Amino acid sequence: MRKTTNNRFVTTLPDPKFGDVTVTKFVNNLMWEGKKNKAFGIFYDALDIVSEKTGEDGLEVWRKALTNVTPQVEVRTRRVGGANFQIPQPVRDDRKRSLAMKWLIGYSRNRNEKGMAARLAQEIMAAAREEGGAFKKKEETHKMAEANKAFSHFRF
Repeated sequence: MRKTTNNRFVTTLPDPKFGDVTVTKFVNNLMWEGKKNKAFGIFYDALDIVSEKTGEDGLEVWRKALTNVTPQVEVRTRRVGGANFQIPQPVRDDRKRSLAMKWLIGYSRNRNEKGMAARLAQEIMAAAREEGGAFKKKEETHKMAEANKAFSHFRF
């Protein structure tokens, strides 16, 4: 059996409208059942809704929302001496971005607006204002890490 390759270094092409690789990664997370064109349509429609409602550039609001949702630390479970401890650890850069995207998309899917573009737009605007489910998830993660700071000496 051949050794598996590490997919972390596979290059992602930039998106056709903005020429940004981060947008493509976001759309890849948003995509269902390989429908990439539909996912791009949803994302671009959401940015149009955001720019229409806020009066600002939709891409800049999305970037601000993504940075507001990005976690700095997380807790990882570690077994030490028969007991499980939640140990706070800093998050790698690629995992930070991935978690922020997944949270933004996940909480937008659970919203009540009609249509995925409207849901995503509302979640982006909420995250840019430091509100919404994705931002609360980040705050909750940071609180967990702060509460378990006493166990940080178990980290290797």
